[in-house]
Amino acid sequence: MSPTPGVHSLEGFSEIGTGIYLRDIREQCQNSEGTTSPNVILIFGWMGAQLRHLQNYIRAYIKLYPDASQIVVRCNPDLFLAAPCTKQRRLRPVIDALEALHCLPSSSPAQRPPCILTHAFSNGGSMQMMLVGHMLQRKYGSVPGSFTSALILDSCPAVGNPKTIKLLFSSIIRNPIIRLVVLIAVYTKYFIGLGLSLFFGKRMMMMENLRIEMWNPRVLPWMGFHTPRLYLFSRKDELTPLQDVTQHAETAKERGMDVHCELFEESGHVSHVLIEPERYWTSVQEVWAVALSKEKEKD
Repeated sequence: MSPTPGVHSLEGFSEIGTGIYLRDIREQCQNSEGTTSPNVILIFGWMGAQLRHLQNYIRAYIKLYPDASQIVVRCNPDLFLAAPCTKQRRLRPVIDALEALHCLPSSSPAQRPPCILTHAFSNGGSMQMMLVGHMLQRKYGSVPGSFTSALILDSCPAVGNPKTIKLLFSSIIRNPIIRLVVLIAVYTKYFIGLGLSLFFGKRMMMMENLRIEMWNPRVLPWMGFHTPRLYLFSRKDELTPLQDVTQHAETAKERGMDVHCELFEESGHVSHVLIEPERYWTSVQEVWAVALSKEKEKD
């Protein structure tokens, strides 16, 4: 039986790795000079997000920016427990796709620098984005020059604590036995990291490392202080408390980054677009317009 579109596959996309999908439309958009669209949209889904959840964003981006290729990266629930080599192996197709789309220095030096919009959801998506950034940094270093780029951060980053960890895994793992086993493993890793951090005086907590890494203006190598970043968050998000996001955004602004914030009143975790879709996508378009305006100023 063939997979059901929108549930196990994405129409117009190729699955290039486990949970990684590519919409490559370069051949359809040969004459894209002067366009206000990104060349590439990079989407990092939240932990446990199914394709039917991510399609709300994929379809909206196709409607807003039909000339953009897309790379969609799902986040498996075992992200917190997988070995570093396993994480890198799973994410390698993302690097291959970015190279194929001429987003990296050696892939096509003759072409104009690409325009890349990155959209990360929750701590799971942010962590995968950070890992891709590390892989690219090791291979390429900092990308020379500055690409037109924008970063959208939906419901992240959160500090993370035992309460939010339990809420997270309770929402994505329905089987109570499997959930208990996973929670024991995650709690063990959490408290070992906490103990080592207190004993050695160094940051060994995964979520704290993530928040610090996210203050790097070059979290992906084509980004920089010029890259506008949009924080989308809510008062009623139980997994990513309001104060976690506002504190992170304020610190990023103090460090010289171009920070934009959109606060929603009624939506839950990664659900802002369901409650106020027009406002959500307007804020995304406005931040991309800021990125384009900065490119024009350089010209």
